[in-house]
Amino acid sequence: MPELPEVETTRAGIEPHLVGEVVTAVKAYQRQLRRPVSARLATALKGGMFESVTRRGKYLLLKSGRGSVIIHLGMSGSLRLVAEGVVLEKHDHVEFFLASGGSLRYRDPRRFGLVLWTAKDPLQHPLIAKLGVEPLAAAFDADYLHSIAQQRSVAIKQLIMNGQVVVGVGNIYASEALFRAGVHPARAAKRLSRARCERLVSAIRAVLSEAIKQGGTTLRDFYNGAGEPGYFKQRLQVYGRGGEPCVSCGAAIRQTVQGQRSTWYCGRCQR
Repeated sequence: MPELPEVETTRAGIEPHLVGEVVTAVKAYQRQLRRPVSARLATALKGGMFESVTRRGKYLLLKSGRGSVIIHLGMSGSLRLVAEGVVLEKHDHVEFFLASGGSLRYRDPRRFGLVLWTAKDPLQHPLIAKLGVEPLAAAFDADYLHSIAQQRSVAIKQLIMNGQVVVGVGNIYASEALFRAGVHPARAAKRLSRARCERLVSAIRAVLSEAIKQGGTTLRDFYNGAGEPGYFKQRLQVYGRGGEPCVSCGAAIRQTVQGQRSTWYCGRCQR
Protein backbone atom coordinates (compact mmCIF):
# COMPACT_ATOMS: atom_id res chain seq x y z
CA MET A 1 0.00 0.00 0.00
CA PRO A 2 1.46 3.38 -0.92
CA GLU A 3 2.29 5.26 2.28
CA LEU A 4 3.42 8.85 2.79
CA PRO A 5 6.90 8.47 1.21
CA GLU A 6 5.44 6.80 -1.87
CA VAL A 7 2.78 9.50 -2.22
CA GLU A 8 5.35 12.26 -1.72
CA THR A 9 7.63 10.59 -4.29
CA THR A 10 4.75 10.54 -6.75
CA ARG A 11 3.94 14.20 -6.04
CA ALA A 12 7.52 15.32 -6.58
CA GLY A 13 7.74 13.27 -9.77
CA ILE A 14 4.63 14.61 -11.49
CA GLU A 15 4.66 18.21 -10.21
CA PRO A 16 7.19 19.67 -12.69
CA HIS A 17 5.33 18.06 -15.58
CA LEU A 18 1.85 19.24 -14.54
CA VAL A 19 2.17 22.77 -13.17
CA GLY A 20 1.32 25.20 -15.97
CA GLU A 21 -0.18 22.46 -18.13
CA VAL A 22 -3.64 22.86 -19.64
CA VAL A 23 -5.95 19.85 -19.52
CA THR A 24 -7.53 19.19 -22.91
CA ALA A 25 -9.68 16.24 -21.85
CA VAL A 26 -10.30 13.76 -19.04
CA LYS A 27 -11.46 10.21 -19.66
CA ALA A 28 -12.70 7.79 -17.01
CA TYR A 29 -12.46 4.26 -18.38
CA GLN A 30 -13.58 2.74 -15.07
CA ARG A 31 -15.60 4.88 -12.66
CA GLN A 32 -16.12 2.30 -9.92
CA LEU A 33 -13.25 2.84 -7.50
CA ARG A 34 -13.61 3.02 -3.69
CA ARG A 35 -15.99 5.86 -4.50
CA PRO A 36 -17.22 6.53 -8.03
CA VAL A 37 -15.00 8.86 -10.03
CA SER A 38 -16.60 12.31 -9.88
CA ALA A 39 -19.07 12.73 -12.74
CA ARG A 40 -18.19 16.45 -12.97
CA LEU A 41 -14.46 15.81 -13.36
CA ALA A 42 -14.21 15.90 -17.15
CA THR A 43 -16.34 18.98 -17.78
CA ALA A 44 -15.02 20.92 -14.77
CA LEU A 45 -11.33 20.36 -15.52
CA LYS A 46 -11.30 20.53 -19.34
CA GLY A 47 -9.53 23.70 -20.46
CA GLY A 48 -8.25 24.41 -16.97
CA MET A 49 -4.60 24.71 -16.02
CA PHE A 50 -2.88 22.90 -13.17
CA GLU A 51 -1.56 25.51 -10.75
CA SER A 52 -0.05 23.27 -8.09
CA VAL A 53 0.44 19.65 -7.02
CA THR A 54 0.46 19.26 -3.24
CA ARG A 55 0.00 16.51 -0.68
CA ARG A 56 -2.01 16.26 2.54
CA GLY A 57 -1.38 12.98 4.31
CA LYS A 58 -1.76 10.31 1.64
CA TYR A 59 -3.97 12.51 -0.56
CA LEU A 60 -2.64 14.25 -3.67
CA LEU A 61 -4.23 17.57 -4.52
CA LEU A 62 -4.06 18.74 -8.16
CA LYS A 63 -5.27 22.33 -8.09
CA SER A 64 -6.57 24.28 -11.05
CA GLY A 65 -8.23 27.66 -11.21
CA ARG A 66 -11.61 25.96 -11.16
CA GLY A 67 -11.14 23.53 -8.30
CA SER A 68 -9.05 20.55 -7.28
CA VAL A 69 -8.67 16.88 -8.12
CA ILE A 70 -8.31 14.80 -4.96
CA ILE A 71 -6.47 11.53 -5.52
CA HIS A 72 -5.83 8.69 -3.09
CA LEU A 73 -3.78 5.76 -4.35
CA GLY A 74 -5.57 3.20 -2.19
CA MET A 75 -3.89 -0.21 -1.95
CA SER A 76 -2.33 -0.45 -5.39
CA GLY A 77 -2.81 2.82 -7.25
CA SER A 78 -0.16 4.80 -9.11
CA LEU A 79 0.07 7.87 -11.32
CA ARG A 80 2.23 7.71 -14.43
CA LEU A 81 3.16 10.24 -17.05
CA VAL A 82 2.98 8.67 -20.48
CA ALA A 83 3.83 9.89 -23.95
CA GLU A 84 1.16 10.44 -26.57
CA GLY A 85 0.12 7.19 -28.24
CA VAL A 86 1.21 4.82 -25.46
CA VAL A 87 -1.20 1.88 -25.39
CA LEU A 88 -3.71 1.90 -22.55
CA GLU A 89 -3.12 -0.87 -20.01
CA LYS A 90 -5.76 -3.07 -18.39
CA HIS A 91 -5.91 -1.24 -15.07
CA ASP A 92 -5.58 2.34 -16.36
CA HIS A 93 -8.85 3.82 -15.10
CA VAL A 94 -8.57 7.61 -15.46
CA GLU A 95 -6.53 9.68 -17.92
CA PHE A 96 -5.78 13.40 -17.94
CA PHE A 97 -4.74 14.60 -21.41
CA LEU A 98 -2.31 17.53 -21.52
CA ALA A 99 -2.05 20.29 -24.13
CA SER A 100 1.69 19.72 -24.59
CA GLY A 101 1.08 16.10 -25.55
CA GLY A 102 1.04 12.98 -23.43
CA SER A 103 -1.10 12.40 -20.38
CA LEU A 104 -1.26 11.50 -16.73
CA ARG A 105 -2.79 8.09 -16.06
CA TYR A 106 -4.25 6.73 -12.86
CA ARG A 107 -3.71 2.98 -12.62
CA ASP A 108 -5.25 0.85 -9.87
CA PRO A 109 -5.51 -2.96 -10.15
CA ARG A 110 -7.47 -3.33 -6.91
CA ARG A 111 -9.61 -0.21 -7.38
CA PHE A 112 -9.45 0.91 -3.74
CA GLY A 113 -8.28 4.41 -4.64
CA LEU A 114 -10.12 7.66 -5.23
CA VAL A 115 -10.28 10.29 -7.98
CA LEU A 116 -12.61 13.05 -6.83
CA TRP A 117 -13.35 16.64 -7.80
CA THR A 118 -14.15 19.59 -5.56
CA ALA A 119 -14.70 23.24 -6.45
CA LYS A 120 -14.15 24.19 -2.78
CA ASP A 121 -11.04 24.24 -0.60
CA PRO A 122 -9.80 20.62 -0.73
CA LEU A 123 -8.38 20.89 2.80
CA GLN A 124 -11.96 21.27 4.03
CA HIS A 125 -13.18 18.16 2.22
CA PRO A 126 -14.69 15.64 4.68
CA LEU A 127 -11.96 13.10 3.87
CA ILE A 128 -9.19 15.56 4.67
CA ALA A 129 -10.46 18.11 7.20
CA LYS A 130 -9.95 15.92 10.28
CA LEU A 131 -6.48 14.60 9.44
CA GLY A 132 -3.77 14.92 12.06
CA VAL A 133 -0.48 16.80 11.82
CA GLU A 134 2.10 16.11 9.13
CA PRO A 135 4.98 14.03 10.55
CA LEU A 136 7.64 16.18 8.88
CA ALA A 137 6.08 19.46 10.02
CA ALA A 138 7.31 21.44 13.03
CA ALA A 139 4.00 20.82 14.82
CA PHE A 140 4.87 17.13 15.18
CA ASP A 141 7.27 17.21 18.10
CA ALA A 142 7.87 15.41 21.40
CA ASP A 143 5.52 17.70 23.33
CA TYR A 144 2.69 17.07 20.89
CA LEU A 145 3.09 13.28 20.85
CA HIS A 146 3.61 13.03 24.62
CA SER A 147 0.53 15.12 25.40
CA ILE A 148 -1.65 12.85 23.28
CA ALA A 149 0.03 9.62 24.39
CA GLN A 150 -0.59 10.41 28.06
CA GLN A 151 -4.33 10.23 27.42
CA ARG A 152 -4.31 6.91 25.56
CA SER A 153 -3.92 3.32 26.73
CA VAL A 154 -3.81 1.99 23.16
CA ALA A 155 -0.55 0.40 21.95
CA ILE A 156 1.91 3.02 20.73
CA LYS A 157 2.13 1.50 17.25
CA GLN A 158 -1.61 1.90 16.80
CA LEU A 159 -1.44 5.47 18.09
CA ILE A 160 1.19 6.61 15.59
CA MET A 161 -0.76 4.92 12.79
CA ASN A 162 -3.90 6.86 13.70
CA GLY A 163 -4.36 9.39 10.90
CA GLN A 164 -6.20 11.80 13.20
CA VAL A 165 -3.08 12.01 15.38
CA VAL A 166 -0.35 12.07 12.74
CA VAL A 167 -0.80 11.35 9.04
CA GLY A 168 1.03 8.93 6.80
CA VAL A 169 2.84 6.71 9.31
CA GLY A 170 1.70 3.39 7.85
CA ASN A 171 2.61 -0.12 8.87
CA ILE A 172 6.05 -0.27 7.25
CA TYR A 173 7.36 3.00 8.64
CA ALA A 174 5.74 2.58 12.06
CA SER A 175 7.54 -0.73 12.53
CA GLU A 176 10.84 0.71 11.36
CA ALA A 177 10.58 3.87 13.48
CA LEU A 178 9.69 1.95 16.64
CA PHE A 179 12.73 -0.27 16.13
CA ARG A 180 15.04 2.71 15.71
CA ALA A 181 13.58 4.35 18.80
CA GLY A 182 13.88 1.15 20.85
CA VAL A 183 10.17 1.18 21.68
CA HIS A 184 8.14 -2.04 21.83
CA PRO A 185 5.15 -1.74 19.48
CA ALA A 186 2.73 -3.12 22.09
CA ARG A 187 3.76 -0.70 24.85
CA ALA A 188 0.80 1.35 26.09
CA ALA A 189 1.06 4.88 24.74
CA LYS A 190 0.49 6.44 28.15
CA ARG A 191 3.56 4.61 29.47
CA LEU A 192 5.93 6.50 27.18
CA SER A 193 8.06 9.18 28.81
CA ARG A 194 8.65 12.46 27.05
CA ALA A 195 12.23 11.35 26.34
CA ARG A 196 10.98 8.25 24.60
CA CYS A 197 8.45 10.30 22.65
CA GLU A 198 11.30 12.54 21.54
CA ARG A 199 13.30 9.53 20.29
CA LEU A 200 10.23 8.18 18.50
CA VAL A 201 9.43 11.50 16.81
CA SER A 202 13.05 11.73 15.61
CA ALA A 203 12.90 8.13 14.34
CA ILE A 204 9.64 8.71 12.47
CA ARG A 205 11.05 11.82 10.82
CA ALA A 206 14.30 10.04 9.90
CA VAL A 207 12.65 6.93 8.48
CA LEU A 208 10.17 8.91 6.37
CA SER A 209 12.85 11.32 5.11
CA GLU A 210 15.16 8.47 4.13
CA ALA A 211 12.33 6.62 2.40
CA ILE A 212 11.43 9.73 0.40
CA LYS A 213 15.07 10.08 -0.71
CA GLN A 214 15.04 6.43 -1.80
CA GLY A 215 11.81 6.88 -3.77
CA GLY A 216 9.63 4.93 -1.34
CA THR A 217 9.38 1.21 -0.67
CA THR A 218 8.34 -1.16 -3.43
CA LEU A 219 6.94 -4.33 -1.88
CA ARG A 220 4.43 -5.25 -4.53
CA ASP A 221 2.54 -2.57 -6.44
CA PHE A 222 4.16 0.82 -5.99
CA TYR A 223 5.92 2.67 -8.81
CA ASN A 224 6.56 6.39 -9.08
CA GLY A 225 5.38 8.78 -11.77
CA ALA A 226 8.05 7.56 -14.18
CA GLY A 227 7.15 3.91 -13.60
CA GLU A 228 10.19 3.25 -11.40
CA PRO A 229 10.18 1.28 -8.11
CA GLY A 230 11.24 2.65 -4.74
CA TYR A 231 14.40 1.33 -3.11
CA PHE A 232 13.87 1.81 0.64
CA LYS A 233 13.02 -1.91 0.87
CA GLN A 234 16.75 -2.58 0.88
CA ARG A 235 17.06 -0.61 4.15
CA LEU A 236 14.26 -2.26 6.10
CA GLN A 237 15.56 -3.48 9.46
CA VAL A 238 12.54 -5.29 10.91
CA TYR A 239 9.56 -5.10 8.57
CA GLY A 240 9.03 -8.46 6.82
CA ARG A 241 12.12 -9.98 8.48
CA GLY A 242 10.47 -12.42 10.91
CA GLY A 243 12.93 -15.06 12.11
CA GLU A 244 15.95 -13.24 10.69
CA PRO A 245 18.68 -11.88 12.99
CA CYS A 246 18.34 -8.35 14.37
CA VAL A 247 20.83 -5.99 12.75
CA SER A 248 21.71 -4.62 16.19
CA CYS A 249 21.85 -7.59 18.58
CA GLY A 250 21.48 -10.73 16.47
CA ALA A 251 18.31 -11.97 18.20
CA ALA A 252 15.57 -13.32 15.94
CA ILE A 253 13.09 -10.72 14.75
CA ARG A 254 9.62 -11.54 16.05
CA GLN A 255 6.28 -11.21 14.29
CA THR A 256 2.89 -10.60 15.84
CA VAL A 257 -0.47 -9.10 14.86
CA GLN A 258 -1.79 -5.75 16.09
CA GLY A 259 -5.06 -4.31 14.95
CA GLN A 260 -5.25 -6.93 12.17
CA ARG A 261 -1.85 -5.81 10.85
CA SER A 262 1.42 -7.74 11.05
CA THR A 263 4.10 -6.20 13.24
CA TRP A 264 7.80 -7.04 13.33
CA TYR A 265 10.11 -6.13 16.22
CA CYS A 266 13.14 -7.17 18.22
CA GLY A 267 12.18 -8.41 21.68
CA ARG A 268 15.64 -7.60 22.99
CA CYS A 269 16.19 -4.10 21.55
CA GLN A 270 12.64 -2.79 21.93
CA ARG A 271 11.13 -2.28 25.38
